[in-house]
Amino acid sequence: MHKTANDFGEGKIISLITSQAIPLIIAQLVQLLYSIVDRIYIGHLPQTGTLALTGIGLTFPIVTIIAAFTNLFGTGGAPLFSMSRGAGNQEKAERILGTVQALIITASLILSASIYLFREPILYLFGASAESFPYADSYLKIYVFGTIFAMTATGMNGFINAMGYPRIGMLTVVIGAVLNLILDPVFIFLLHMGVAGAAAATVISQAVSAFWVIRFLTGPGLSLRLKRDNLKIDFGLTVQIIRIGIAGFIFQATNSLVQILCNSTLSIFGGDLYVSIMTVLNSVREILQLPATGLSQGSQPVIGYNYGAGKYERVKESIRTMMFICSVYTLAAWLVILLFPKFFITLFSSDPGLLDAGVRSMHIYFFGFVFMALQSAGQNTFQSLGMSKHAVFFSLLRKVIIVAPLTVILPRIGFGVSGVFMAEPVSNVIGGTASFTGMYFMVYRKLGKEPVKGTARV
Repeated sequence: MHKTANDFGEGKIISLITSQAIPLIIAQLVQLLYSIVDRIYIGHLPQTGTLALTGIGLTFPIVTIIAAFTNLFGTGGAPLFSMSRGAGNQEKAERILGTVQALIITASLILSASIYLFREPILYLFGASAESFPYADSYLKIYVFGTIFAMTATGMNGFINAMGYPRIGMLTVVIGAVLNLILDPVFIFLLHMGVAGAAAATVISQAVSAFWVIRFLTGPGLSLRLKRDNLKIDFGLTVQIIRIGIAGFIFQATNSLVQILCNSTLSIFGGDLYVSIMTVLNSVREILQLPATGLSQGSQPVIGYNYGAGKYERVKESIRTMMFICSVYTLAAWLVILLFPKFFITLFSSDPGLLDAGVRSMHIYFFGFVFMALQSAGQNTFQSLGMSKHAVFFSLLRKVIIVAPLTVILPRIGFGVSGVFMAEPVSNVIGGTASFTGMYFMVYRKLGKEPVKGTARV
């Protein structure tokens, strides 16, 4: 166990960001196995695979809402925690840690009860049919019991990374995901539990991950720890946490809104087959978007720490480095999608009908993927500095103002199911460009020259 947290104020920026980002990317990639492996196994179930995949897709908005609340507290607290560390305020940093855990416990209990009680009307509202509902219900009514574990493992793991221990954070996810990888075929096939087995394996795995996180954060060897005395909701800190985390919350909540609109619109214009295709495309997007997200998030503690320490040139260098690496990666990922679409689709299904329609849809959906780098750079810089209003605006711009209306309108003006898939690339180009341009003029150009308005207090 290390005794002190890492200092981001010294050393090469690219080394600091990559040392944070690489373990974080690995951790997030492994974390995706929780859901991706479920979808792969379920999509290849004999005879019922495509319909079962549709059922899993219908639960995405609910899982995303849970992630939204995790982001509200986790990504709200971690940047504030980093800035407090950079300013040398250890006592405040520990109070932030305790407050976030208390908020996660409270929210998870409320969400679990609400989703379980109202899952049937919710699923039908989200686009379920009489054929797909039983699969969605079987998965969801078990999954919700693991909400407290999922929120704790993900939300509190960010603080491990913020203290400069990305490898420990990576292990949090690796342990749970490997366990899920082992348990999935046992529950799904050996015990013949099907979709319910996938949910049970996920809950058990998330519980183990949550235990690992809490055990580390309460360890006696850390200079900053999760203490019982701080395990309470500090309302003053909660306001600051929510102000920063609201951007991450809205980002996930609007993702949920878009998923709902996509599924319900596709169920009207294309039926269960196209809901399955969207489930596959969302899964592929999660995989390909992950490295860009990890690089951006890996830069957050570096940006936050150096801003708190008044080292503005290092903040600017961090932004440039993050932007360059993300741009190169997203361009390469787009090219791979264009060249090998069938490879990604057959990971999740061997249904010939899904493959044929899925390739066409994939080419549309991923057009202009490189512009996601602009969105990530702008969004994460605002969030790193606690500029919640700006981060919220650009998140709303892309999802609520652009994607959501287009998802509803385009299919109804002659584009059919293709219109649903067209909404994403249009939002990437417009929203990504706007987010990066706003960050450049409101933050980057002002650093070291004049005060940047809207940043969090430390």
